[in-house]
Amino acid sequence: MALKWYTVVVDCRDPQAQARWWAEALDWTVVYDTPEEAVTVPRFALEGPEHESDLDAWMRRGQGLVFVPVPEGKEVKNRLHLDLAPHTSQDRDTEVRRLLDLGATHVDVGQTETDTFTVLADPEGNEFCVLSSRDG
Repeated sequence: MALKWYTVVVDCRDPQAQARWWAEALDWTVVYDTPEEAVTVPRFALEGPEHESDLDAWMRRGQGLVFVPVPEGKEVKNRLHLDLAPHTSQDRDTEVRRLLDLGATHVDVGQTETDTFTVLADPEGNEFCVLSSRDG
């Protein structure tokens, strides 16, 4: 099968600001920026030819985030969210503080103190989780 998950599209008020925020949060880069959409991808996705001729290598290349403008604001909890995880060599709490310093906010979606994840929201209120550190 040669069908791959290519991007996640996020509706937002300010695509350029959202793309810059997520690029900073994930250490990615903004590769496309127009009034109609802004795209950020992992830095390693820029390595090699843009249109990978090797199907296996193309299928392994990571997904991007696309931000598109919509007139309405976010009103309810997302039905889909991203889970981020630091590597075991990184300090999870430091990563959470870094995201908060960038403008993320804590969100209560019913999690408990025993949960091993932290729920945050980006500057436009889209929820995401920071999981416990992982090595795989």
